[in-house]
Amino acid sequence: MGLITKVTALLNIEWPIIQGGLAHLAYADLAAAVSNAGGLGQITAMSLPDENALRQEIHKLKQKTDHPFGINFAIGQGHREFEHMVQVAIDEKVPAISVTGGNPKPVLEQVEGTGIKTLVLVAAKRQAEKAAELGADAVMVVGQEGGGHIGRDDLGTFVLIPEVVDAVDIPVIASGGISDGRGLMAALALGAEGIEMGTRFIATQECIHAHEQYKQDLVNADAQSTVVIKSSLGQPARALKNNWTDEILSLEAKETGYEGLKDYISGKANKRYIYDGLEAQGFGWAGQVAMRIQDIPTVEELFSTIQLDVARIQKQWQM
Repeated sequence: MGLITKVTALLNIEWPIIQGGLAHLAYADLAAAVSNAGGLGQITAMSLPDENALRQEIHKLKQKTDHPFGINFAIGQGHREFEHMVQVAIDEKVPAISVTGGNPKPVLEQVEGTGIKTLVLVAAKRQAEKAAELGADAVMVVGQEGGGHIGRDDLGTFVLIPEVVDAVDIPVIASGGISDGRGLMAALALGAEGIEMGTRFIATQECIHAHEQYKQDLVNADAQSTVVIKSSLGQPARALKNNWTDEILSLEAKETGYEGLKDYISGKANKRYIYDGLEAQGFGWAGQVAMRIQDIPTVEELFSTIQLDVARIQKQWQM
């Protein structure tokens, strides 16, 4: 038995839980596990080298699940051309796509009329209104607690979600600071129709590309374990705090600009940590919710825990 909302109806899923795009980590194994558990798993398209690799990953995913899934397109500054990758999603008739990190207009126009459901990640009310105007089927709204790239307005999820819900007529999906059933029910109480989780899904057994050191650092995290980097570039993003991020913040304080930072904030530096566990040589994205992560379950076990939380809270609300 699932939880029926506008998002579950839109995406034909059992639980209104969406796995985040997770650069360099969201591939077929994790996506299939999330979709099989009743949520919407996603592949991160722009972390793959070319359209053939994306097609192969989609085929692998289809072999592992017959449930709906999505393809995430991170199209922000510094990313390469994406139109040919979007065409693969169209050719493969994927059920849904999400767009993060840039102007969604060209992607939404490319998939118009295909029947693919479109989700756009935003971090401000004005961005949500624009996405709705452009024809997005739903918006995923991330508060400043989230991991990876967040908004410039420094607004928390509890403030931002109802603000967006009141501003748009399409379903709103809450993101940032959510890791369990309590977060899901809180999001619904704020008017959202579902949640997106990123950091929580890294610390699962099916996130096979994430190094065990990365996962363990998430489990060991406390309230002081994340920092926001790249603010000096106008691209604030939250990562696990370590010596590498300390150096990034030091360089930002010296106003070195992108040229001084590029080797420290590169995808290579990211992968040295998340793939190889080399904490002294790189960084890993993480939201503040890392402090709430206590274990590394299977995705199915995580969903079961969330479902128990939901049932308990529903029972409390009925008393």
